[in-house]
Amino acid sequence: MAALVLEDGSVLRGQPFGAAVSTAGEVVFQTGMVGYPEALTDPSYKAQILVLTYPLIGNYGIPPDEMDEFGLCKWFESSGIHVAALVVGECCPTPSHWSATRTLHEWLQQHGIPGLQGVDTRELTKKLREQGSLLGKLVQNGTEPSSLPFLDPNARPLVPEVSIKTPRVFNTGGAPRILALDCGLKYNQIRCLCQRGAE
Repeated sequence: MAALVLEDGSVLRGQPFGAAVSTAGEVVFQTGMVGYPEALTDPSYKAQILVLTYPLIGNYGIPPDEMDEFGLCKWFESSGIHVAALVVGECCPTPSHWSATRTLHEWLQQHGIPGLQGVDTRELTKKLREQGSLLGKLVQNGTEPSSLPFLDPNARPLVPEVSIKTPRVFNTGGAPRILALDCGLKYNQIRCLCQRGAE
């Protein structure tokens, strides 16, 4: 067992999946039916505990790390997972999709990200919608919740954690030439510019 402990004192218990680690962050939600690989790799979710409202997550697995013609990963929004943790109603253990290379559980394990399933994510989302985002911590069984402090990601500069360190050029020779300041750019934003001919 594991639990999501919220700063208002609420405790939501469930079954862990992914990496067996405890973590803390800001609890936010997303209501999309698909797109969990993109959401988990979206830099805008850095250090957040992401709650997905769709009841079954992971049913089409995780696609390969395949590159497009611009040198960008086709199926992800960045080079790694940015969320602190994932909370779902149910994590599918046996995905079925022609492009799946691993399960959501395996992918989270590879990246050291914990998950929690068996939670009423819609009820949790109603709470977040009414009260606003809350700080929370996902605590594994055997870890004393009080030993892990609440962590507000807004109290630290996140841009250095999600931006590149050296300039990169995409679609060399294209026009117009656009300079993009990376404060957490998604791969698809770059791809859209390249597809329109820009460098």
